[in-house]
Amino acid sequence: MDLEKNGLRIRNAEEKDAAQLAQWWNDGSVMAHAGFPLGLGITAREIAEKLKTDRDDARRRLILEWQGKPIGEMSYTILEGPIAEIGIKICEAAYQEQGLGRRALSMLISELFARGCVRIILDTNLNNLRAQHVYEKLGFKKNDIRRDSWMDQLGRKQSAVDYELLPSDFIDFS
Repeated sequence: MDLEKNGLRIRNAEEKDAAQLAQWWNDGSVMAHAGFPLGLGITAREIAEKLKTDRDDARRRLILEWQGKPIGEMSYTILEGPIAEIGIKICEAAYQEQGLGRRALSMLISELFARGCVRIILDTNLNNLRAQHVYEKLGFKKNDIRRDSWMDQLGRKQSAVDYELLPSDFIDFS
């Protein structure tokens, strides 16, 4: 995948991105919302190996760039249906809360629907109100709230919100 619009680019993550991904994934402040306040403890070499298994029709990790600078990551997994499960992190704090995530999600969602996906799903931490606001602006509907459904690295119970988006509900901000 390689999408670009008005300075915002989404491209396939490649082996050369492994060091940047390791930096982000090992940073607890970036990964806390995903349940990893201590980071993942993963090496660039391990990430490079994982990237080799990515395929457009199954699972793809993506790099999000703003004006040529890597600022975050996205991913999608194609499930049966075909349904796509997606995720996003704006990893560079200076680029958060500027509407870039909403625009990037719009670009990715448009592409996945164009490729034949009939539904897009995602989940987020119940405490991540900023993400929930963005998802709902895009047309996602809450499916479920899973209270105390998992534990983070520090043994704290966490809750998640499940969302789904149908093509007819999608509001495109790209």
